[in-house]
Amino acid sequence: MTNEVWWRLGFFLSILVIMMLIEWRMPARTAPIKNRKRWFANFGLVFASSVIARLAVPVGLTAVALYNQQHGIGLFNIIDLPSFLVIVLSLILLDIIIYWQHRLFHRVPILWRLHKVHHADAHIDASTGLRFHPIEIVLSILVKLVAVSLLGVPAIAVLIFEIALNGLAMFNHANIRLPPAIEKPARLILMTQILHRIHHSQRGSETNSNYGFSVIWWDWIFGSYKGAAQKPDNELDIGLKEYPSAKQNASLWGLLVMPFRNK
Repeated sequence: MTNEVWWRLGFFLSILVIMMLIEWRMPARTAPIKNRKRWFANFGLVFASSVIARLAVPVGLTAVALYNQQHGIGLFNIIDLPSFLVIVLSLILLDIIIYWQHRLFHRVPILWRLHKVHHADAHIDASTGLRFHPIEIVLSILVKLVAVSLLGVPAIAVLIFEIALNGLAMFNHANIRLPPAIEKPARLILMTQILHRIHHSQRGSETNSNYGFSVIWWDWIFGSYKGAAQKPDNELDIGLKEYPSAKQNASLWGLLVMPFRNK
């Protein structure tokens, strides 16, 4: 765990570069806004969120997990189960919690004000998977801190989950389209790009579907799965109707103040 930062940073940068290279060579859709403008806002938001989250929640998830292990805090630190089973159960339960967190951010008006920063992007690519308001990031960290402590999630499971969550978010937001021979079987397990673009549709019934960031199973089980949109993937209207302009979608300041404006 002493090399946690390098593991996370290494996977993050590797997956981001791979996704962006594939997007450059084989884009699924044409961006309505120049990418350099969007990227400045989206990656600027990543930086701002990282700084604010570190100041607001200075303790890391893995540090909390290690503390819990040392002091017998949480379910898996009380009951006696094989280590491998604890890791698997921890990953499954954390993923279900993130699914419901995402769903609540759509359904609760005050939380939607924060989450719409993510959905307002008029295009969708790997950078969109990182575009979240700093307050949403802080709230998400707090949710995970509570979950990790109540469940007694081991530190190695926290590390695996955080790497997978970031990596899969960039993967399913990527502006690519898997070949049908790959996409069809993949969507039985993963949230593919086509499925997640449905979630970013301007149509409300489609936006409120396919909440999973990794596997598609929770959408099946909890009734939020949608296998196809009304429009074909290449014609799907992405973003939010109330934020049509490039200035609103590709301005770092605009994204930071968006939750506090009456729109």
